[in-house]
Amino acid sequence: MTTADRDTGARLLRRLREKRGWSWADLARALRDTARGLAVTPLMNRQVTSIQRTVARWESLTDRTSPGDRYQFLLAHLYARTPSGRIVLGPRSDFVVLLDALRHFGTSPQRVRQLVDLITQEVSGDSGEVLLPPSAYSSTAVLRRDPSWLDHEVLGLLRESVTVIDKQVGSVPFARLQLQLAPAIETCRQVLRLDHASPQGELVSLAIDAYALGGRLAFETRDDETAMALYADATEVAGRLDDRSRRAVVRTSHAMVTLHATNDLEAAQKIAHAATVDAHRGASYAIRARAHAVHAEICARASQTVDAATALERAWKTVDKLTVDDPRGGFTADRLNGFDGLCALHTGDARRAHDHLDRSLGALRKSRDAVQRGIVGTDLALARLRLGDPEACVDLLHEAVEITATTGGRVPAQRIRLARQELRPWRAEDFLAQLDDHIHDTLLGP
Repeated sequence: MTTADRDTGARLLRRLREKRGWSWADLARALRDTARGLAVTPLMNRQVTSIQRTVARWESLTDRTSPGDRYQFLLAHLYARTPSGRIVLGPRSDFVVLLDALRHFGTSPQRVRQLVDLITQEVSGDSGEVLLPPSAYSSTAVLRRDPSWLDHEVLGLLRESVTVIDKQVGSVPFARLQLQLAPAIETCRQVLRLDHASPQGELVSLAIDAYALGGRLAFETRDDETAMALYADATEVAGRLDDRSRRAVVRTSHAMVTLHATNDLEAAQKIAHAATVDAHRGASYAIRARAHAVHAEICARASQTVDAATALERAWKTVDKLTVDDPRGGFTADRLNGFDGLCALHTGDARRAHDHLDRSLGALRKSRDAVQRGIVGTDLALARLRLGDPEACVDLLHEAVEITATTGGRVPAQRIRLARQELRPWRAEDFLAQLDDHIHDTLLGP
């Protein structure tokens, strides 16, 4: 994107606003109202004056600010409709002008196509025609008109939309996934308020997954307040099920998010312990093993070596009981190796840490594993550093930097920062200068 391109984008945005007779404040209010209608947090609660300043920066010919993912989505919704509310997406429409402006701001062709898909599927939903495969918007349109219309078919569309979003974790930016998921979360809220909501069991299961995924995505986009609220909602809804395995899953994720968002070991440990209690009241050995592994990591971070070792032993004994028909499979010995290695790092056993982390990293090959691979790779880099091989450490960190740049994972970024701090004694070495350049160009650059 050149300066001239960016200036053209700014002028096009200003032309769109002025065509509708809007001031900056008018556009800011319209964006906030749109965010509220689509349940887009945290913009739905932002002050108009704050949004107004952002709008002004977009239109400035000296500022380098451009609309981010959330604002692109809201602008697309706003300009897809005329002031009277009629959908107009054809040539010379405001919507097409907006897309042209975003291209000048440097928005990728893939992102532009995604915006078109989201809006056109929303339009189809508004007209009563549900498209397959469903987006989060087309599958919830009928329920936004009347939540009491829930049935197995519509519930299936909601379930599919949440599943599709979940499968994109690691390959699509978290902010975009958060936007796609927001309508499904809001629909679950609306329908759960109905006394006659049916089928209740399927809806509860869907709501748990949607809220927990929403909590994860909010954490990754540094919207911690929303993340904690969604995990609290997921925990409450999961408590309606007799099988506590679902609540254990929510609590293990909640514990890790609490740990990495707040560094409050006491709060995280309390949630993790509750997860182990729930896990033993459920049928899944995989969930029990993960609950003990999470508890072990937090104990190790708190320097509670004996408690960490006990929790790890329970996790390994539980993993040995795993079967292929586990009702909530997914946590395996490969994943547990990552926890074991991290605990060993915190308790000072670099050799054990290296061996377990190396086995775990070798098994993380799926696209869905990308964020976890960034985390485990950085932990393994630290193990190699503590075994006296800083260059091998840096080699792994280069890979972690690339993964983090692609996924936007918050925890890998934290781990990279900690590993870089431990590399300070080698600040004069060329390999560290190359890593710093890579970090700056890939993670901190324009």
